[in-house]
Amino acid sequence: MNAFVLNRHGRLVLPSNIFPQLDFSTMESLEQLDSVIRRDFETKAPSGTDILEKIRIGGYESRYALMRDLALNLFWANRFAMTMYDKRPTRWADVPRTRTDVFLPVLEPWEDGDTKIAAVRSAYPTLPAQWDGAVEDRIFEILFDVFGNRRNHATTLPAIKPTVAQFLETPDNLTFRLPDYDPDYPVYGYTDILDCDEEVPELEALLRWAMVLHNQYPWDRSQVELVRAGQLADDDHVVTFHPRDAEVRAFLRRLDAGVRSRPAAAARDPRPPVRPFPAIDVRGQFAVLPRLESLAAVHGDQVCSNADLIRNSAYNWSPMGADEIRDKTGIEQRRYSSLSLEELGLQAAQAALAKAQREPEEIGGVLVCTCTSSRLIPSLATYICGQLGIHQTHAAYDIIAACAGMPYGLAEATRLLQEVARPVLVVCVEKFSDKIGNVRTSRMIFGDGAAAMVVGPAPDGAAPDFHYMQTYASGPASEVNSIIWPNPVFDNNITVFGPHVKALAGRYLAQMIEEITALPDPDGRAGSLLDSIDLIVPHQANKTMVLQLAQQAGLTPDQLYFNIEEVGNTSSASIPLAIHDAVRDGVISRPVRIFAPGFGAGAVAGYTVLTLDPAVVAVQQPAGPDLSAPGPLPASNGPSPASEEARVAFG
Repeated sequence: MNAFVLNRHGRLVLPSNIFPQLDFSTMESLEQLDSVIRRDFETKAPSGTDILEKIRIGGYESRYALMRDLALNLFWANRFAMTMYDKRPTRWADVPRTRTDVFLPVLEPWEDGDTKIAAVRSAYPTLPAQWDGAVEDRIFEILFDVFGNRRNHATTLPAIKPTVAQFLETPDNLTFRLPDYDPDYPVYGYTDILDCDEEVPELEALLRWAMVLHNQYPWDRSQVELVRAGQLADDDHVVTFHPRDAEVRAFLRRLDAGVRSRPAAAARDPRPPVRPFPAIDVRGQFAVLPRLESLAAVHGDQVCSNADLIRNSAYNWSPMGADEIRDKTGIEQRRYSSLSLEELGLQAAQAALAKAQREPEEIGGVLVCTCTSSRLIPSLATYICGQLGIHQTHAAYDIIAACAGMPYGLAEATRLLQEVARPVLVVCVEKFSDKIGNVRTSRMIFGDGAAAMVVGPAPDGAAPDFHYMQTYASGPASEVNSIIWPNPVFDNNITVFGPHVKALAGRYLAQMIEEITALPDPDGRAGSLLDSIDLIVPHQANKTMVLQLAQQAGLTPDQLYFNIEEVGNTSSASIPLAIHDAVRDGVISRPVRIFAPGFGAGAVAGYTVLTLDPAVVAVQQPAGPDLSAPGPLPASNGPSPASEEARVAFG
């Protein structure tokens, strides 16, 4: 499934948010499946009894609120059917009796179903429309056609359906009977669902939900009955269930074979190091001093605004508006790339080499900092070497340091410089858009992007551009595992556990500020290294969170630069992308000393204190939309408010 597409209206659509699909390659037990189903379908879904009671007490304030609960209930009622099976109406005489991969659902009549249906039918017209009455009526018609013709009780539905032979062993088993079946019964096509276009994002999302639910019953629902196995006649149609793909079939085989997963070993309590790790004093510890020869950036070419996220709200998301996302994260939009991760990194590398006026044969090492590469052989670094035409270099390898990628990469480049005394190419690149699925927290935060830097030897007698460096890693296991990809528990999508991320970020940021307060200004002009800092460009994790942590560490908002409002969190690429944008937007217009702290997944962290001359930055204008895509995309609205604040403070 594509990570994102543009519909005919030029709007971004996230198919994984719309069509419920679970990755059964990661499923090892019914317990694991049950946990996923509870999280994605059951936790937020009211039962029919819950809806009835809420109607009776006047708990619904609008038609939208009632319809949202109906949709959540119907997704829950289809939780196994739509994730595991294809439904195929089949003439009873033609149903195979002995195959082990054809199933029939055993159903129970819906308790008080008529009462619940009647209550919804009566309540809806008495409620006020929340946004657009005509659109809401249209959505209700689709939803109620499904809800009002439901026959079976949803609570007791099992994930594993009986085979036809097992179903027939109990003559009183109930299943669906269709007196006749029209194979041309109208359903919504894939493009119909993607091309939804409503002015109100919440209603556009709900309409897509309704279309998907309609397609779960592609027959005349008013004619459906529950009948006993012994009452089925040859010309009746039943609804057979077939595993939807090879991974579901393999999962069913694993269950049949009784395969069990081994429990993970318990983590030990963390213990601090025997003594602190001092920061790296570049001038004092290295013979070959590093110079930043160039910095280039490649932004994602597709804008995904907060409104786009709401238009694509997944069935398992809590209600949230575009403004709430901004208030919670400081993000107004994130950028996705239609390029592959490899191409993103390669374009940044080419731009950095061109800006530095370096040829591939001059490069002594290639380091790629990324946590979103699925490329193992060859590594992304060696792949880029091949694409650049580097016949041989001293070293090329990937560094997985997540959001601390830039500090790790620059520290490693400085070490390599001692061995080869030749420029080292450092590429920071991430593509999250295809690794999020329908995980809301991750979808709110992450974007795509790349930046590359050429680090070469400083001229004899010249001061280095990098002054102090530091890297850290680890902590309590809860912090180490606070951001996970791939995560089997979340269909192998990237997941973020916010409180643990905030804990590690706060711990590291306080430690960093304490360290650079105790370090001297290498030029002897200020009282401490912190006093000598012109601008702080932190990892763009979550603006709201970072500002809170920075204030706790004694920093003020006007000391920090953010571009996260417009690009989202791009992990290892976030700091160099922000530096690029600060130059592009005029926030950095002269050489400045920057403190660049990073922290994130794996409880890794690090910082670089460097002097940046804006002349080394290959300034690019904001990326435009993919011109091959149908229709326009929202454009960037210029510098973010954070850019304006920093321009006043440091310009």
